[in-house]
Amino acid sequence: MTTRSSPSPVSASTAGDLDGLRSDVRAFLAAELAERSPAARAESWTAHDEDFSRKLGARGWLGMVWPKRYGGGERSMAERYVVLEELLAAGAPVMAHWVADRQSGPLLLRYGSEEQRRTILPRIAAGECYFCIGMSEPDAGSDLAGVRCRARRVEGGWVIDGTKLWTTNAHRSNYMILFCRTGGAEAGNRHGGMSQFLVDMTTPGLTVRPVLSLAGDHHFNEVTLTEVFVPADALLGREGDGWAQVTSELALERSGPERFLSSFQAVVELSRGLRGAIDRAGAAALGRIAAHLVTLRHMSQGVSRLIDQGRDPTIEAALVKDLGAVLEQEIPDVVRLILGVEARRADPALAGCLATTIMSAPSFSLRGGTREILRGIVARGLGLR
Repeated sequence: MTTRSSPSPVSASTAGDLDGLRSDVRAFLAAELAERSPAARAESWTAHDEDFSRKLGARGWLGMVWPKRYGGGERSMAERYVVLEELLAAGAPVMAHWVADRQSGPLLLRYGSEEQRRTILPRIAAGECYFCIGMSEPDAGSDLAGVRCRARRVEGGWVIDGTKLWTTNAHRSNYMILFCRTGGAEAGNRHGGMSQFLVDMTTPGLTVRPVLSLAGDHHFNEVTLTEVFVPADALLGREGDGWAQVTSELALERSGPERFLSSFQAVVELSRGLRGAIDRAGAAALGRIAAHLVTLRHMSQGVSRLIDQGRDPTIEAALVKDLGAVLEQEIPDVVRLILGVEARRADPALAGCLATTIMSAPSFSLRGGTREILRGIVARGLGLR
């Protein structure tokens, strides 16, 4: 059975430390992204660039809060947050390492075996190991209690059969954290009998098929597992604890600055293009966006602090994700309202950025849990259902 480990204590950060780090990150990004177009920056954290991820790893900006013995920097959550929001605000291509650094690494740190921690975590921190998330299925999207993928015990391990859908970057990942059934649900408890596994993406019997977006982009995939054998130590945590583990993992996925900065480049380009020529209605609209961003930033940082304290911020994370998606999807409409023209007649840089954002916007309220699921979580937490 795997052992559990908690992150080592992290050092406190002063305002001067954070300001200095922010300046370092901005200088690095100014040089690295100088030739990156506004439209490319608008791809935000869906842009995949392994070379860029390795550069971040070389600077110690991945696995920042992890113990040094696993390749981490034992830095504070506040320092990590500074790096994240600067990367996103600049439109850096962070998708390659994003899932591994955000949630898969912390999951391994808590539930993985010592061998897994020592072999995989340093590679994540170096920007050289990438993960995908095996949660959603064809008939079970945000309602994860409906998953049908199943693992059964065999001599020396487990055999897994099933299908996962919308698996982002499965075609580029080294590992998948798989959520599946290992037993039957108890009467009145749909969340029982679930477990999580660490699956090597090169394992025989695993097939990855592309699911193209309307724009023809390849981010999503269908992953089929047919008689896929994984060793006994591929089980993460304890058998049957998968639901509790996956909900804690989703708190990491739902609460970060990526949940309200996905449309930020459109705001940047709008502000740059207006050059002070804006009427009162436009100024009021921009002011509302700024107020929402500040509020969501404080909420997101609050969730980060709760996680750092070892608390369960499931409800708070759901609120950040839901409110953030609402804002992200409104921003393209606000930009067009302020301009008073169609995107094709705007400044070319803004037009390209806006077009990319408009194509991506429908996904903002789907990834990480639909709006209906998130509001259900909040309602249950408040005792309303």
